[in-house]
Amino acid sequence: MSTTYELIAETTRSGIVESQHFGAVVALNEDGTVAFSVGDPYVVVYPRSSMKPLQATAMVDAGLDLPPELLALVCASHDGRPEHLLAAVEILRRAGLDESSLGNTVDYPLDEVEHERAIRDGKHRSALQMNCSGKHSGMLATCVAASWPTDSSYLSPEHPLQRHITAMIPTLANEPAAHIGVDGCGAPAHAMSLIGLARAFRTIATAPRGSAAHRVAQAMTSHPEMVGGPTRDVTRLMQGVPGMVAKDGAEAVFAVALPDGRAVALKISDGANRARPPVMQAALERLGVGLEKVDPATWDSPVKGHGRRVGLCVAAGPLVTS
Repeated sequence: MSTTYELIAETTRSGIVESQHFGAVVALNEDGTVAFSVGDPYVVVYPRSSMKPLQATAMVDAGLDLPPELLALVCASHDGRPEHLLAAVEILRRAGLDESSLGNTVDYPLDEVEHERAIRDGKHRSALQMNCSGKHSGMLATCVAASWPTDSSYLSPEHPLQRHITAMIPTLANEPAAHIGVDGCGAPAHAMSLIGLARAFRTIATAPRGSAAHRVAQAMTSHPEMVGGPTRDVTRLMQGVPGMVAKDGAEAVFAVALPDGRAVALKISDGANRARPPVMQAALERLGVGLEKVDPATWDSPVKGHGRRVGLCVAAGPLVTS
């Protein structure tokens, strides 16, 4: 019997292992059966922003109607680049709202260059610049479409929007939410099993044409640059593997699925994001997913010493030795 978390990655510095990372991974075959797992595939996790495609599916089901480029931003933890901020404003404008309606946490852009530019330009932290503003713009636009309240109550688990999202989870993940907490942006944070997360991504990636889930998958795969940013692993991965639906989440969660039904979900137990890309690479390679067209920078997790590369984080343990 496996333990909850097992050794899954190691970080080296100047030729010596400095840190070890434990986690869990589950991969699904084309028919949805388990291809392999490391650690407990039923461990309950907060998917964090990996929940966004599920939330967006519920929004579309409730009446959100956006072109693919804007719908992709609803699924995003965006970099805060100009195209991202303009898209969030456009989602709100179409609903007759503006950025003053946003109830998410204020922040600077996620992208380091845009963060520094905002400070140089004298801008303060704002809800619009925060990486979840696309999701929140979509939530508010959904409320307008469904005639639900658009005040700050839209963040409450008891709001009709959030109840609809919670009710959609069993349809996508084949299980109900195990718990509801508070996410970093202020929206409800649903918890579920790791295999439930993989199943949900599989449901979205294989959804029939015209369904809410298919619209979300099509938006993400046709506009991966809106889901993250040009240097983000989630964007590069979708650019390199046509049809792949992928979304990263805070505290080192990552989930992907292909239209043929294969899927992977992982969680690094200590929340170390540096372990997330190489572990996903190892899992996808073991699942037989072709990664030849994926930019190698997608997987790179360097360790720096005095400004230069002196080590890196790589997948380890049973994931690569089995």
